Amino acid sequence: MTSGVVLVRSGVQYRVQLEHGEVTTAVLRGRVKRADDDRVVPGDVVDVELHSRGPATIARVRPRRSVLARRAAGGERARRSQPIAANVDQVVVVTAVRDPEPNPRFIDRLLVIAAANGLPAVVVVNKVDLDRKPLAALERRMTPAGYQVLATSVVSGEGLAALRDLLRGRETVLAGPSGAGKSSLLNAMQPGLGRRVGAISRKGRSGSHTTTAAELLPLPMGGFVVDTPGIREAGTWGLDPERLAPCFPEFRPYLDRCRFDDCRHLAEPECAVRRAAEEGRLDPDRLASYARLYEEVNVPSWSTGRRRAF
Repeated sequence: MTSGVVLVRSGVQYRVQLEHGEVTTAVLRGRVKRADDDRVVPGDVVDVELHSRGPATIARVRPRRSVLARRAAGGERARRSQPIAANVDQVVVVTAVRDPEPNPRFIDRLLVIAAANGLPAVVVVNKVDLDRKPLAALERRMTPAGYQVLATSVVSGEGLAALRDLLRGRETVLAGPSGAGKSSLLNAMQPGLGRRVGAISRKGRSGSHTTTAAELLPLPMGGFVVDTPGIREAGTWGLDPERLAPCFPEFRPYLDRCRFDDCRHLAEPECAVRRAAEEGRLDPDRLASYARLYEEVNVPSWSTGRRRAF
């Protein structure tokens, strides 16, 4: 018996990196298979039995310290959470200063996904060799929320050492729009790794399970990057509207200062959150993002209007 980390699931088989580094294919043993209500997902630490013939078997799934989850779609299953990746340590949101230009609302969505899943997040602003003005704007927007903003450039090398330190020894969900430079940054960490992530993402988008497909990619300095093609659809599914405001960290000091205990921070009188935005203590556009997300999560899950483009 040995332990390992699940890298990816393919049908009924799993690729598992064992504790000594080698990778094997494994299937679930009968008892684990019958208990697989939550599915074994990338990032799960498992006990594995190796056999001289046939695939190895996963005998036990160890308790998770964290999980990135979405709401299962359809019928009764929509009432429960469906894990995407286990034992995640952090979410790193990658945007670019240009090509494509930053989309603050989309960044906010990814940060809410992290907060809703209890995960710390960092914003990486890439391609800063092209233009530093968007970096300054994002820093002004994110600083009141307490988010670290890391400037990077593969061309100049700026921020790459800090990014390497951020990823080292951790299981990181790397998310952001296509073209932001995630692959280039990963190639700077390990040549070929970013190209592999891009190929997986393109393949995942064409499949029938794009919101749950995920793969762990080992990093040379220790740790893993989690490729999750459907992360933009993960976090807000099933999020209680009353739990949305605390997902904006800069709102938290004001949440108990509103006139009404059940204040939605939309149009109620004497709202401390809206007053803070009016007085410049938090970014008014972050409040606008909150209002858009509140509208989305407040729509019943069976409504076709639930998911809106940011």
